[in-house]
Amino acid sequence: MSHVLDASAVLAWAQEEPGGLRVEDVLHAANLSTVNLCESVAKLVERGISCRPLQLELSTSGLTLVGFEPGDAYAAGALRAATRRFGLSFADRACVALALCLGLPVLTTDRAWAKLDLGVTIELIR
Repeated sequence: MSHVLDASAVLAWAQEEPGGLRVEDVLHAANLSTVNLCESVAKLVERGISCRPLQLELSTSGLTLVGFEPGDAYAAGALRAATRRFGLSFADRACVALALCLGLPVLTTDRAWAKLDLGVTIELIR
């Protein structure tokens, strides 16, 4: 089964943190919104880590990068009311919207997501 990756899952994998091996197991068939790729890169840069190794590894992993299109913007925006009290960011909503669109579960480290009831399966990796 394929999955959609949240930026937190990508970061866990890229930095060899707990849960990263779970991401490694599905990376070859996973999907990642370009919004979440951007967030992952930004977090690495904030921490003073080069994103070049991430770029090289993702380019050969089999991961599918999914561009953020106008329909995705409407879907992510429409999730605002249902996710506001859980503190989901724009990138978080982009991830959830992609999972809903593809009918796939999400891998994340964000425990607040486990409380979501949006018709998408949330799998915590740690």
